[in-house]
Amino acid sequence: MGVVRWSGRAIGLDVHREFCEVAICEDGVVRSAGRVKTTPEALRVLAGSLIPTDRVALEVTGGAWEVARILEPHAERVIVVSPDDTGIAQARAKTDKLDSRTLARLLASGELDAVWMPDERCRVLRRRLARREQLVRSRSRAKNEVHAVLMRRLQGKPPCSDLFGVKGRKWLRSLELPEEETETVSGAIRHIEFLDREIVAVERLIAASMLRSRDARRLLSVPGVNLIAAGTFLAAIGDITRFRNARALVAYLGLDPRVRQSGEEPARSGRISKRGSASARWALVEATWSVVKQPGPLRAFYQRIRARRGHGRAIVAAARKLAMLFWCLLSRDESSGAWSSPSAPASSRADRPGCGSPTRRCAPPSADSPNRPRRPTSERSATGKPRHRRRWARARHRGTHK
Repeated sequence: MGVVRWSGRAIGLDVHREFCEVAICEDGVVRSAGRVKTTPEALRVLAGSLIPTDRVALEVTGGAWEVARILEPHAERVIVVSPDDTGIAQARAKTDKLDSRTLARLLASGELDAVWMPDERCRVLRRRLARREQLVRSRSRAKNEVHAVLMRRLQGKPPCSDLFGVKGRKWLRSLELPEEETETVSGAIRHIEFLDREIVAVERLIAASMLRSRDARRLLSVPGVNLIAAGTFLAAIGDITRFRNARALVAYLGLDPRVRQSGEEPARSGRISKRGSASARWALVEATWSVVKQPGPLRAFYQRIRARRGHGRAIVAAARKLAMLFWCLLSRDESSGAWSSPSAPASSRADRPGCGSPTRRCAPPSADSPNRPRRPTSERSATGKPRHRRRWARARHRGTHK
């Protein structure tokens, strides 16, 4: 049986703010087709010139999703690709015409992998979360201006924990500052009050859309996970069925370790890859800080890793476990329940990934057991303590299960 090849035109678009450079690959021949203005009217004219067997490829840019939405009903397929997968950025010669021709040629040869296109609900959630993030950053800058004034005028620390609460603002008004510094503080306070109202308004919209989602309600069943963390996670991953298992989701979020191996050397793992959405990783880590404060399996897992590797690596490892827990909750259509309850029996959690339940203590072997290791007593370090104490404990543990 022969291989079925796709027949039709492959169209590459190099999208800019003012125009789109168009290239067409037909029957193995690539040619430039000029420019089209990046306006809804001009893009609808381009969409009308397409035939049902055409395929279109464009790179991810600020307006790529809107361009794809306009062209999608008129073509067989419209794919949006990551610039890292095309190799265009590393090319020796890079122009708009060459970029569009490269996209058309790669699309015709079937070498492009499309990124997932979010639906309308996911796009709206992403925009609202991005707007909230910008508002919070602006509020932080305004608060830093007030702190800078206090440092310049040697005012020291405020007598209250919240400088921008009721007592803190009363204390700010009582300070004797120069006129220009008073203007700065008053303007920053007005700016903070405005941003507080805007943040509350956008958070209400996010909460209203999240509470209508079954997936969001499942994630919120985990103690310590709030609306912003759950919303950021869902906006980043979209449809959970895209990931065949929890490890695929962890790799998509960039929480999997990098692996290096060459020649006869064994494989070594290093830092996390940090691929994918940085905001989703941030939300997972922030949620993990709250989750590990609650009694449960994740807290036990975090404490064990922290004792051996420190709190930094422990919180990232716990965030990876939390991502695996989210995958199980969404893909198996269940709430957290026994996953987060510290009183759940061990039999209900032992076969679940990411549970982090404490390791069961093993009964010591009998004195006449052939598997019982002998502790070395002759070798001692400079401090007088026996060497290989940890190695002896591991050998004893392995001998128990032989």
